[in-house]
Amino acid sequence: MVRVGFHNSHEQVHPSALLAATQLAEQRGFDAAMCSDHWAPWQSTQGHSGFAWTWLGSALATTSLPFGVVNAPGQRYHPAIIAQAAATLAAMYPGRFWVALGSGENMNEHITGDGWLPKPVRDARLVECVEIIRALLDGEEVTHDGLVKVDRAKLWTLPDVKPLLIGPAVSVATARNHARWADGLVTVNQPQDKLRQVVDAYRDAGGRGEIALQVHVSFATTDADALRLAREQWAGNAIGPPVAWDLDTPEAFDQIADKVSDDLLRGSVLVEHDPQRLADRLVELAEIGFDAVYLHQIATDVVPSDDKHPDAADTATQPSSSLEAFIDMAAEHVLPALKEAHA
Repeated sequence: MVRVGFHNSHEQVHPSALLAATQLAEQRGFDAAMCSDHWAPWQSTQGHSGFAWTWLGSALATTSLPFGVVNAPGQRYHPAIIAQAAATLAAMYPGRFWVALGSGENMNEHITGDGWLPKPVRDARLVECVEIIRALLDGEEVTHDGLVKVDRAKLWTLPDVKPLLIGPAVSVATARNHARWADGLVTVNQPQDKLRQVVDAYRDAGGRGEIALQVHVSFATTDADALRLAREQWAGNAIGPPVAWDLDTPEAFDQIADKVSDDLLRGSVLVEHDPQRLADRLVELAEIGFDAVYLHQIATDVVPSDDKHPDAADTATQPSSSLEAFIDMAAEHVLPALKEAHA
């Protein structure tokens, strides 16, 4: 049976509204949740970027769902800090937390002022970070001198159940490489043949654990509205790697958004207005071989900041109307279908 999760996009929604949406998702029958960890939104139209690790403490404390976060250690985050953060959440909420460790995007990492490294070097740095984090979670004292440096680090609060270290992958090569170290794999929706290749590459290379899929969805009452909202919120993201790895600001993504065709956008996002057809499309994806599917509704209201709207603080404590409507629709039409699917 496929587990169905709710993805929280910190780039698009005020963190309080995301928390309310996740609480509602649990009430409506979602099995799990995850969130992004970004310094800046992908596009200026998205308008937010809350700090994931602060938010995760509140989310874990106010729901009973398991949670995950996608993170890039090595530049913006020292791996020892990620190990400590993950260990503390896992100690407080045993068996409910995982972290997916990737090589990062320039948009988030450039803020340190360090140069943006080539992908092979970033991949090598990631492997070092994973080894450091695992050793710290095992209670070892770590000193390391490589692409990252660690001096006599030791975690003093260790969890009884260590958090899973998941490999995030879009490409076949990355999925294959992650099989060497990951406790599981998470990827994003793309053409079905490519998803099959990603799943097969991970399994054929000996990859263990569960494989999860995060699906970007733009659901609205009409196809035209769904496509319009997808373009407004996600066109820059649809360009994909390697370009998306290297752009450094939301404004840079804004500049390429107009160049994204409708076909390319629909290939990156499930643009849909019919609940049953959306459910059928998601089941097709799940049955490629995914143990969990996380739904990301990108067609969401943007909660105004306090300086633009006098009632923003009150508004932010509620899920956006689009998220609430999507959760209700998914509970009625999507969750029952997905939970009967077989990976």
